[in-house]
Amino acid sequence: MEETDPLLLRSRLVEDHEIRRRHSGKGRGRKAEKMVRNFYSAQNEHINRLLKPMAKHGDDDAEDRASSALKVKVAVYGSIVANFVLAILQLYAAISSLSLSLFATAADSVFDPFANLVLNWLHRKAAKVDERKWPIGGSRFEPIGNITYAAIMGMVSAILVVQSIQDLAKGEDDRQLHIPALVAVAVAFFTKLVLAVYCFGLRKYSSQVEVLYQDHRNDLFINGFGIFTSAAGATIAGWLDPAGALVISLAIITSWTRTAYLEFKQLAGAAAPTDFLQLVTYNAAIFSDEIQAIESVRAYSSGPRYIVEIDIVMHPETPLWKSHDVSQLLQDNLEHLPMVERAFIHVDYDIFHDPEHRKSA
Repeated sequence: MEETDPLLLRSRLVEDHEIRRRHSGKGRGRKAEKMVRNFYSAQNEHINRLLKPMAKHGDDDAEDRASSALKVKVAVYGSIVANFVLAILQLYAAISSLSLSLFATAADSVFDPFANLVLNWLHRKAAKVDERKWPIGGSRFEPIGNITYAAIMGMVSAILVVQSIQDLAKGEDDRQLHIPALVAVAVAFFTKLVLAVYCFGLRKYSSQVEVLYQDHRNDLFINGFGIFTSAAGATIAGWLDPAGALVISLAIITSWTRTAYLEFKQLAGAAAPTDFLQLVTYNAAIFSDEIQAIESVRAYSSGPRYIVEIDIVMHPETPLWKSHDVSQLLQDNLEHLPMVERAFIHVDYDIFHDPEHRKSA
């Protein structure tokens, strides 16, 4: 046990029955007790993740992806086909009713299928990229595509914001309730609900499905709110329709601004989360008896995955061939982790010097 668990992390695991009976003290209530139980459950998961061999992480991920490959393909291509059909339906609803709320939902819907096609092409392109032209690989293609799409959606929504404000200023109340248009958008709502539920269970296996799930989830609010404000504008007060279009457009701008920000962080090389750094550090520290210390560990995003840089310390008299073999094997094992794009191992013989690989200001 000590060979695979030299730091005795396994002894820190808390049994399930012990977690269930634990509480945070008298007078704190169920909410605090639940927080304590959640803490120990998360700690157990983290310890088990640390103790799992690096190769096992990669093998489990590959097995999960292989077993879900058909379902992922159904989610991707099913979403593309559905979005094309729904775009036609919602465009009909907007044109036939002349409702600004439904125009706002249609604007989002019309761009969806084309965005899906482009992002699907970028995903396939990234997997088969020519490394002579793109030495760092194609992992950044998808974030660039998402940022471009976010900019387009923001501009279209901004036009609808201006139109909505103009209609609100005019104060027109002669709006007609158009039942077929509302039925068309209702069909889109329930279709998106089914797709969102289906993609929810598969989102961890594919970055494509994760993006599709977020899109379907956001469309539920957009379509549902659009139906309400379009109907309310025709039956309660005319200003509710342009007001609804204004809210929907601002919601789309907010959602895609947030998406663009998160994608930009990936392109800019944001630091990996703490639990991932701990996973990499622990596995590097116990990898070989030849490694005397871990000098530094850095991990930062490169698209949806991370680049890892580790400085290890070995004995000054370690033969070159041995230091090479150990560091190369460590690199190979790290790159087997699902979230690692590339790993770089730097070997040193002491820890008493200034930080390396940094340009002075």
